[in-house]
Amino acid sequence: MRSSPFLIPSIFLALAFTASAAPAQTATAASQPTLAAVLDGQLTAIEKPFVSAAEAMPADKYDFAPTGSTFTGVRTFALEVKHVATANFGFYSIILGQDPPSGVSLAGAGNGPDDLRTKARILHYLKDSFALGHRALATITLENALAPVPHPPIASMNTRLALATFVLAHASDHYGQMVEYLRMNGIIPPASQGQPPANPPPSR
Repeated sequence: MRSSPFLIPSIFLALAFTASAAPAQTATAASQPTLAAVLDGQLTAIEKPFVSAAEAMPADKYDFAPTGSTFTGVRTFALEVKHVATANFGFYSIILGQDPPSGVSLAGAGNGPDDLRTKARILHYLKDSFALGHRALATITLENALAPVPHPPIASMNTRLALATFVLAHASDHYGQMVEYLRMNGIIPPASQGQPPANPPPSR
């Protein structure tokens, strides 16, 4: 899974900025964002375009996957959505110190429960996973962000901050793939609608 080159550095800069607040400056400290607020803002920033992209794909296209030898074995659009929701449930549950919902596992392909097949049910699963994310990130503080968590899914992801930054980057990564799927079906991603051209023609 690829990570966004911009997301994780920005979070660590925010952490350093928050940690440097002088406790004697009560008024200034009170106006600075908490680590939880910074992380929650990052979650909202990916949740909105991700959910809107999942809603934009027609139900009869949820099983779409690119064809050709270079796309052999890639996830369908439905599996992209389910995979991110499953990762959300798994990682945010660890941050909260609780078991993930029944049928959710980070093992293997991590594509979520097999019985989730309709667009409506998949969207419900996705939105619930982001709701859990907001709950989880609200519990992260400067005091517990770097404290080891029990049973990390990967050895290097053994703190709440590591889990949070990874799962945010993970959703961003798969959002980019979903955007390609939408455009291959003639659908402009909602987050891109109304935006100026990213590659405008040269001026004369």
